[in-house]
Amino acid sequence: MSGTLHLVGVGPGDPELLTLKAVRILGAALVLAYPATGEDSALALDIARTHLNPAATRLPIAIPMTLERGPAQAAYDAGAETILSHLRADRDVAYLCEGDPLFYSSAMYLLTRVAGQAPVCVVPGVTSLTAAAAAIARPLAARNEILKILPAPLPDETLRAELAAAPAAAIIKIGRHFDRIRALLGETGHAESAIIVEHATTAKQRITRLADFAHDERPYFSTILCYSGAETWGNREQGE
Repeated sequence: MSGTLHLVGVGPGDPELLTLKAVRILGAALVLAYPATGEDSALALDIARTHLNPAATRLPIAIPMTLERGPAQAAYDAGAETILSHLRADRDVAYLCEGDPLFYSSAMYLLTRVAGQAPVCVVPGVTSLTAAAAAIARPLAARNEILKILPAPLPDETLRAELAAAPAAAIIKIGRHFDRIRALLGETGHAESAIIVEHATTAKQRITRLADFAHDERPYFSTILCYSGAETWGNREQGE
């Protein structure tokens, strides 16, 4: 077996944010695999479309979006076996990953199934976190401050405790949890500076102060950046 599985981060949405390495691999790969779900069914494919080898075989891996883990795990089992069949035939496979392959990504499930049976190369990508910070031109954290990354589906008590000890936080996977998260940020003192970035770097990007957010929709692809520390954002540090 000499085919290699490339787990390729394609970034948050802007096709120009792919790395040179990602573009080179995608332009040469004989098989292009990607996750396909119900919502934004093939976002990674859409992001990378202009960089793909037009002759490559396309391999969508249908991932059920359910709370039960069983159906999704079965889908990764089947996807890994299909990918391995191409690798055994000496065909490189590029698996497209939104953002970065190892940052809250489905690529980890393929990595654990394929590693040990075939070569695997991980190509880092720009995360939604750094894309959101760039969109609002504000640091994620400064100097010795701790930055916490918190998935919104966590229980209230967990989020409340984590936020209480975090001067800077990024909250991801918001969607239907938005109203609950906004209330928690108000409790912990993070709400005043909080900004929500939706669909960062894409044509649908929207930036709104949390205090002004009145949209009816609750997009899954959004990030809240919030801060309660002592640094004054935008002022150049002196005496470093």
